[in-house]
This record gives sequence, C-alpha cells and structure tokens, in this order.
Amino acid sequence: MIGISRSRTAAAVATAALLALTAAACSKSPTGGTTAAAPSGSGAAAGPVLSGSVTFNQDNLGKLDAALKSALAGKDLSGVNIAMVVNVAADYWKAGQVGFLKGCSDLGISSGKCTYFAPPNGKLTEQNSELETLRSQGVTGYSLSAIDPTSAAGTIHTDVTGGVAVLAIDSPLPGTDASSLYLGTPNYTAGFQAGTAMKTELGGSGKVAILVGSLTASNATQRIQGFEDALKGTGITIAQKVDDNLSASTATSDAETILANNPDVNGLYGVYSYDGPALAQAVTSAGKTASVHIVSDDSDAQTLQFIQSGVISGTVVQMPYQQGYTGAYILAAEKVLGKDATMAIVKPYLESDGSTLSSGVGLVTKSDLSAYQSLESQLGIG
Repeated sequence: MIGISRSRTAAAVATAALLALTAAACSKSPTGGTTAAAPSGSGAAAGPVLSGSVTFNQDNLGKLDAALKSALAGKDLSGVNIAMVVNVAADYWKAGQVGFLKGCSDLGISSGKCTYFAPPNGKLTEQNSELETLRSQGVTGYSLSAIDPTSAAGTIHTDVTGGVAVLAIDSPLPGTDASSLYLGTPNYTAGFQAGTAMKTELGGSGKVAILVGSLTASNATQRIQGFEDALKGTGITIAQKVDDNLSASTATSDAETILANNPDVNGLYGVYSYDGPALAQAVTSAGKTASVHIVSDDSDAQTLQFIQSGVISGTVVQMPYQQGYTGAYILAAEKVLGKDATMAIVKPYLESDGSTLSSGVGLVTKSDLSAYQSLESQLGIG
C-alpha cells in the first residue's frame, strides 16, 4: 500500500515563498494579479514607467492542496498512475514538470507512475501518440495542455468514457468531456494585463503586431481578446496577428518581416513562451530596441535576460509549477475519491465562472526581476 501522511511541510515551504514574494512585490497593488502596469511620477521625460506586480493564487491553492491531502490521508494510492502532457518542449514547462513531480513525491506516488511528456517539436501527432501510449499503459488520469482542443476531443471522450480523468491545464478544453474544470491562468485576464502594459509603454498611441503559436487554441484567443480589450479607447491599433506555428525561428523571421515592411509598428506582443525571446532577437537585429516596445508572456530564461537588458519591457507570468503540483493532487484524488467527491472539495476554490481554478497571474519588469528569480530558485525551477 502507498499511503500519505497529513504533513505538508514541502508544500508549505513553497507556499510561504510565494506569499512572501507577493507581499513584497505587490505592496502597491491589492488586486491579486489583475493589474500590474502603472505610471510612475519619476523617471526620464520619455513618459510613464512600467512597473510589475507578481501576484499568484498561492494562498487559495495551498488551502486546496491541504484539503485534498487531508481527504487522501490513509487511503491506498497504489492504483494511481497519472501523467502531465503539455503542448511543446519549452523552458516555460520546466516549472510545471518540477511541480508535477514534487506533487507526486509529496503524495507518495512513485516516479514510475508519474509521467511527464512534452512534444519535442510541438506537433499534434507527437501529442496524440503519447496519449495513446498512456492509455495502453493503464494511466488513470492526465492533465493536458492540448495543441488543438478540437482534434483532442475524440481522444478525450474515449478516455473519459473509459474512466480516465482528464484535467485541462494552461488552456481550457471547451466542447470536450474535460470542459468542467480548468487549472491555469485566467487567460483573458493575462491578455488584458499584457494590453495594459503595452498601453503604458506606448503612451496610448501606436501600432502593435501580435505573434502567437496558434490563432485557434483557447488560451491564445482569450489572451488576444483581453489584450485588444485593454487597448480600447486608446490610439493604439493592431497592425497584424501572425501565427508562427509553435516555432521560435518562424516567430523571429515573421517579426523581422513585420518590422521591415511596417516602419510605423512600435509595439510587439508575443503570446507564447518562446515568442518573447524570438521578438527580442528580431528587434535587436533591426536596431530598433529604443523604438519598438515588447510585451511578452511567460518567464523563459531568455525572456528574463531580455527583461534585464531592457529589450523586453515586461512579461506576463503564470505559475506553471502550481499547474503541475495541484494537478497531481486533483488527478490522484479523482482516482481514489472519485470525480464527484473531488469536485466537491475543489468547488469552493473556483473562480466565479464555476470551472476555472486559477494558478495566478502577474507581471515581471526589470524592477522586480530579482525577486521573481529568487522565487524560482526557492521552488527549484531556476
């Protein structure tokens, strides 16, 4: 029998680290992560200075983790066989992998029954093949950041019908049998935050191009909608929206073309994790680091380096660590306690839409980069 204790020391350490960072970085903002950019009265005459706010939903998720662990205490977890399947092999997901494996460890589940998979080339065929492999290996549940939710619907239906728990992470899975619960960033909010940051950077006027790995994935469409809504009522227009097909090199090439053909574009928004560094390289090559402002998503190592150098003004950050960690708890609970009992525990922690379990959202700028990197180090992500 694989049992677990009621001790949650490791989880508490991570929670304390996140809460301490939140208190330090967010003393200016009580909003819990929906507002990050604000004008500053000081600085150069160039205009407002973008400031960051690193706020996550750690207090809420820490309580949920404790409730799930308490409900699982003394239960037999030997039949739990879970996986975390993401959409691309990117630095962003390394934090998710660390969190997932730590969640398994804290629950007493052996590493052999906790599988992490990232498609090496971000290809749908790679992800589909892995899901088939997991089914053949008797997986009891998996969290999924689907490359194409529509294409995944049939596989999800087969698995759920067969008693396999499927948890949407990173991007919701509307229209599938896994639409009832989503663990991740409220993507509209993240996009709105990025748009607010861009509005501050451009002083309310300019032209922006958006580059993204998919123009159909739910997380992408919701973020773009939030970004555009944040710009309403300003003099900022969207010049182009470009699908780079989950390729950093394509994103760089596309950005170079946009900048060459549209000299009035003074803002770039990179939606997927690799887009920030890709756009920064294009802007640097074009010699436009002083005139083109970049707002990105996520905290890849290269993104943070470009934040430090000032090429990227700010990046909207998530907490993929918690998508992995809490995701492991939910999947284990669904196997051992059942879906209804698990959802009864989860329900009080959901957002107002009744299906979103927020892992939090924030904004990192040069001023709070050191504090954010300290948090990553404490969680074993760096």
